[in-house]
Amino acid sequence: MPRTTTKTLTAKADDNQDTDRYLRLENQLCFPLYAASRLVTRLYQPLLEPLGLTYPQYIVLLILWEDAPCTVSHIGQRAQLATNTVTPLLKRLELMDIIERTRSADDERVVTITLTRKGKRLKQKCACIPEKMFESAGYPLEEGIKLKQQLDALIRHLQ
Repeated sequence: MPRTTTKTLTAKADDNQDTDRYLRLENQLCFPLYAASRLVTRLYQPLLEPLGLTYPQYIVLLILWEDAPCTVSHIGQRAQLATNTVTPLLKRLELMDIIERTRSADDERVVTITLTRKGKRLKQKCACIPEKMFESAGYPLEEGIKLKQQLDALIRHLQ
């Protein structure tokens, strides 16, 4: 049976302290990212609600206003969402007459998304949202730009 020494007990105590320190909520990177994401998304709600949009639908529309027509897989890549998450969003937008989904004649697995007139007009109605969002957040624009750059770098690193 191994003999326990004072040095071994001290090392174990240090390990426990390190473990305790590492597992404190305040020391986690994930939690402030999660909390900030939820709080920012909540700020969008009163801006999107009058338009009948959810935040994920707004993200999809931002992609479409830049890239339409494009495929479902392209939207999923840009939004960093799985196809099985994007598809219900697109179906709902189609029911709202904001987009049209068309299957490729060459490969029926490929679905192309285009904006309807209503979807294109919605862009003008949403043009004020980024500015209003920053106003409601009360966060300095310069700090927001720096934070976005840091988050973009983190995302690139994690990918």
